[in-house]
Amino acid sequence: MLRGLHYQIRQPQGKLIRVMAGEVFDVAVDIRRSSPTFGKWTSTMLSAGNKKMLWVPPGFAHGFLVTSDHAEVQYKTTDYWAPQHERCILWNDRDLAISWPIKGEPVLSQKDRAGLAFKQAEVFP
Repeated sequence: MLRGLHYQIRQPQGKLIRVMAGEVFDVAVDIRRSSPTFGKWTSTMLSAGNKKMLWVPPGFAHGFLVTSDHAEVQYKTTDYWAPQHERCILWNDRDLAISWPIKGEPVLSQKDRAGLAFKQAEVFP
């Protein structure tokens, strides 16, 4: 299962992410147009075994790929979920060129299949 690159354009959330069971390949993309790292991404493997956590600041899109048979992901956020402000960037956007460790087509939600290209996405100033 792959969860696409989600963010909230209003009420942006900072997220502290950890994996309680299993393993995920976790990705954060800087979508702050004024940032010198705009459009750049970083990734890390999070697992119950390595006990790592990832801080995704407000102004970043976030997604992950489950790389184990099962995973439980836990978030702590700086603001409430506001579905009316949620946006999604395509997980496989060519301009971002994220190196997902995947073979074949991932399992995606309808929301993730309908994500926008990075060039067309609403981003932060």
